[in-house]
Amino acid sequence: MQLDIALATDPRDIGVCMALRRAVFIDEQGVAEHEEIDGEDDACTHVLARFGAVPAGAARYRYLMDNGAHYAKIQRVCVPVGLRGHGVGAAVIGFIVEQVRAEKRTRLVRLGAQTHALAFYRKLGFREYGEEYDDAGIPHRDMEMKLR
Repeated sequence: MQLDIALATDPRDIGVCMALRRAVFIDEQGVAEHEEIDGEDDACTHVLARFGAVPAGAARYRYLMDNGAHYAKIQRVCVPVGLRGHGVGAAVIGFIVEQVRAEKRTRLVRLGAQTHALAFYRKLGFREYGEEYDDAGIPHRDMEMKLR
């Protein structure tokens, strides 16, 4: 079955993204609901991946500025445990990077990666910067990719 990835603009699709995040971050990883549901979703562009009618992954991104650097930040990347290892996460990240490239608002993409996923993001072209930090009780490192 083919993986389809699209921007989630319909409220129902955004609801599916939120349900995937709840399953992965709150139920599986034990992140507190108030930390996962951070009030920033309206400021983000949401992405939903599906195998046919089956939700397979989600993420969001938004444009930010930090110390004069304008960048796109990828957040809340999640794939249900039963669908991991099938390239969904890499495809979602690739889709977002291509969206950012096409939107031409910045040439810098950043994310905060759980440290167990650093190798995954390195394979996709991201590089670490800064020190390790705690986010919702999970160790993270910031990573970035410069678009050409």
